[in-house]
Amino acid sequence: MNRTFRSFPIQDFQKTKQQVLRWCHQSGTCVFLDSHHYDLPNRQIECLAAAGIHQMIRLDAEHALESLQNFIDEQQDWCFGHLGYDLKHETEQVINTKKNLVQFPDLFFFVPQVVIRLDAAALYIGSLHEDHENIFQTIISCIEAETVHNVSSVQFLESINKSDYLTQIERIKAHIARGDCYELNYCIEFFAENSIINPLHVYEQLAHISPNPFSAYYRIDDLYLICASPERYIAKRGDQLFSQPIKGTVKRDQHNPTADDLLKTSLLNSTKERSENVMVVDLVRNDLSRVCTAASVQVDELFGVYTFPHLHHMISTVSGRLREGVNFTDIIRASFPMGSMTGAPKKRVLELIDAYEPTARGIFSGALGYISPEGDFDFNVVIRSIAYNQSTQYLSYHVGSGITGYAEAEKEYAECLLKAEAIAGVLS
Repeated sequence: MNRTFRSFPIQDFQKTKQQVLRWCHQSGTCVFLDSHHYDLPNRQIECLAAAGIHQMIRLDAEHALESLQNFIDEQQDWCFGHLGYDLKHETEQVINTKKNLVQFPDLFFFVPQVVIRLDAAALYIGSLHEDHENIFQTIISCIEAETVHNVSSVQFLESINKSDYLTQIERIKAHIARGDCYELNYCIEFFAENSIINPLHVYEQLAHISPNPFSAYYRIDDLYLICASPERYIAKRGDQLFSQPIKGTVKRDQHNPTADDLLKTSLLNSTKERSENVMVVDLVRNDLSRVCTAASVQVDELFGVYTFPHLHHMISTVSGRLREGVNFTDIIRASFPMGSMTGAPKKRVLELIDAYEPTARGIFSGALGYISPEGDFDFNVVIRSIAYNQSTQYLSYHVGSGITGYAEAEKEYAECLLKAEAIAGVLS
């Protein structure tokens, strides 16, 4: 079945974007991707959405990637979905030993009934059923939502208390001192049971206070991901592959521009943050070299400091030219889970993460995105995100930081809390 696109002029971009989100939410399965007008290298489509299932694949790790590639090859259409962290079982042969309580599958992709692309002047509707006008009229009839909604307070528990966290960091640093690894991303889960929230309203609030370039609202029936990610995992444009790992964070001073500039400078000059960043860049270079032509992998930008609503981040860009015959899951096998959320050497740190983190990551530090019919794609890193199982009423978010030999446990704990501020703010 051929998908046809039709464009519709729009007058109010923000209003139309909100209407598209609300229209998507009415579908049992949907993805809404919003880059919030960020001008980052290799920028993605401004706003892209998908709703309804034409075909789908849902699997846990074992032979999931092989099945996914067959699915992509058969469909040759737009595919949207996610890669869960526990696909590490297939990419690095490291088995997860902890239960995923939110219960997102390890892999889910679907060919949607409807694809929507939105830019400043037009709404583009790609449908399998030639009902473009009806879809457009339904979208623009969606009631405009208020910018801010009240959310009932949620009481979170930590997967590990501060004292035990500090102990674990020292144990990880002992592994680094012994040469077991060079850097390890260690994460904490904050969770709440018996929680009732309105996922759409929570996303609207989070997008309002913390708009980020890889934000997403994702629904699979009763499973929701509410995502305000600033980070790209991997993207493909033609034969070019890009990855933009984040390592390096400092809180902004939004009330004093001079002080804010000094914070950016301090981040750029931080020995600790630069060491974390360059180690991840080396890991990404190694990953991409497994699927790119010889000598084509390069660092386009090292230690770029970018400003977000609450934080400054250090972002580097690594690119390479794909070898002929390399497919989507070849790239995933070479690079997943992403280096910024694992560490180096990757397989060993994955084993240590499983040993020291008290709970499963699930969809957190996985990736969410799309694949176009031409084979181009763009996937984020699932961070700064709320995962919610509406049926079991289990609510969860994770935060973490990169641990190196320079790490001070108290400061790492403070960085985790800093990264959680926006999420905690909309749920408190």
